Amino acid sequence: MLRTLRRIRYSLQRQKKRWSCRLERWEVFISDVLYDRRHDRKAKCLAAFLYPLSFLFHWIVAWRLWLYQHRYYYSTTLGCPVIVVGNLTVGGTGKTPITEHIARFLHANGRRVTILSRGYKSRQEPFLSRCWQWLRRQSPKIPRVVSDGKQLHCSAIDAGDEPYMLAQNLPGVSVLVDKNRVMAGQYAIRRFKSDVLLLDDGMQYLPLKGHFYCILIDKTQNIDQQYLLPRGILREPLQHIRRASCILLTKSDGCPDEALYRRLRAYNSHAPIMECCHRPKYFVRHSDGHQEWLQWIVGKHVAILSGIARPDSFEHFLRELGAHITYHQRFSDHHPFTQDDLERFDRCARLHPIDAIITTEKDSVRIRKDFPFTAPLYYLRIEIAILGDAQALEKVLYDFLPSLRLSSEKIAQDSGSKINFSLL
Repeated sequence: MLRTLRRIRYSLQRQKKRWSCRLERWEVFISDVLYDRRHDRKAKCLAAFLYPLSFLFHWIVAWRLWLYQHRYYYSTTLGCPVIVVGNLTVGGTGKTPITEHIARFLHANGRRVTILSRGYKSRQEPFLSRCWQWLRRQSPKIPRVVSDGKQLHCSAIDAGDEPYMLAQNLPGVSVLVDKNRVMAGQYAIRRFKSDVLLLDDGMQYLPLKGHFYCILIDKTQNIDQQYLLPRGILREPLQHIRRASCILLTKSDGCPDEALYRRLRAYNSHAPIMECCHRPKYFVRHSDGHQEWLQWIVGKHVAILSGIARPDSFEHFLRELGAHITYHQRFSDHHPFTQDDLERFDRCARLHPIDAIITTEKDSVRIRKDFPFTAPLYYLRIEIAILGDAQALEKVLYDFLPSLRLSSEKIAQDSGSKINFSLL
């Protein structure tokens, strides 16, 4: 009897792994179709099927925004400034580095900042437990506190990779995770006395009223030729850029695109437009945090492990730095790396000549530090650099929060030295 139960358990485990692999391949395939990375027969058939649904999605998004603008639904105001960092597309524009830089800048100017995140693909409470709470009319629980500004209280699995990375890199800034960000904001004001709320990926979250919208657009993607979900990667029509207080063109090469500027100005004539790029800083060994300069990667044969929306841009970074990519494995965005995933990747990487394994900082928080890889695992630390006027974004924030000017002067007087708040 016991042997039979063990066989059934083993069979169920194998079936679960098989379905998990199939689901992962399906997610990668859909992502390739949305980003137009595949043009084979299957991809074209799926694209043709999804194309009519984009018109329905367009109507739903426009109607939802109209209902909020005409007060059929109300956006809650919490009594403190709410800065929204968002984009018109799904994933891959650099929201997390921009959120990190804005939070660090505001904190350096004496503001009590709390980042509110949805916690995409974080560990959720079991469905039956949530149903039971709803039936018993229990009051909603407090939001998940990833960091109170002093120490971390959640793992990357519980919090989600992006909130955990923000909490890890921003001492002094509290980070909360909850789908109900109105309740999370109220909790932040009540417990942490926050005077600025930073809404990460919040352009589509209308229940909480934003006062300053920093909208990111990937300059490498021709957004004029993109479709709305589910056929393409647009979450909203391009016309909704009129809500922006500031427009950031990310992944810029420094060359002005007059056609894009005219297109954006046709919908938004008041928001300043800035260009920025992702600038690699250094490599960090995942096991112990040891840092290596960028020149360290020159001539090395590396394997790449990634679970991000735009893995091609990350691989392009490494090639430009001088790395020879001998093997790479791409997972879907925010993929939770399991023991089987890491073992399968390591077995395949072992078949190629490699000196190191490279991953992204966002992926590194979902990988065990004690996993015995064939080669040492490093992640690349990337920051945002504003092109042109390096303090352009700071000046816009000064205009939005005039009290920052007094705070910066006071900090400079207390330290007795001139402080440079450059985002570089």
